[in-house]
Amino acid sequence: EVRVVESGGGSVRTGESLRLACTYSGSHGGYTFGDAEMAWYRQAPGARCELISVISTDAKPDYADFVQGRFTISRDNDKNTVYLQMNSLKPEDTAVYYCAADFYKAPRTFGSKCPSQAVNAWGQGTQVTVSS
Repeated sequence: EVRVVESGGGSVRTGESLRLACTYSGSHGGYTFGDAEMAWYRQAPGARCELISVISTDAKPDYADFVQGRFTISRDNDKNTVYLQMNSLKPEDTAVYYCAADFYKAPRTFGSKCPSQAVNAWGQGTQVTVSS
C-alpha cells in the first residue's frame, strides 16, 4: 500500500512564505517513490479543486498558470519527499492543499472535486490560510 502525508501548512499573512512537504511510504507492485509522478492540488471551501503543480519521475516540474512563478515544486528521492515552496502568498491561496502520487500520470483534468480516487495515493490534506 502506498501512502502520502502532507505537512507544513499554517496561517500566514499576505506576502509571506510556506513550504509544504509530502512524505511517501510503501510500494505498489514493486514501484516506489522514484517511479511516482507527484502532484499538489488544492481546494478552497465552495470552490473547484485545482491542480497546482506536478513533478515527473525525472524531476521536471509543471505549474498551473495561477502559480505565476510564486511556487516551486521539488522532490528528494533519498527522503521520499516532495516539497512545494510557496512564496508571495495571497489570500486567494487559502485552501486545503493535497498531495498525490501516481505511477502513471496525475490527473490534469477532472471535475469540481479533487481526483482522490484516480491516483495511487492521496493525502489527508494540510490547511493553508493567508490573511491580508
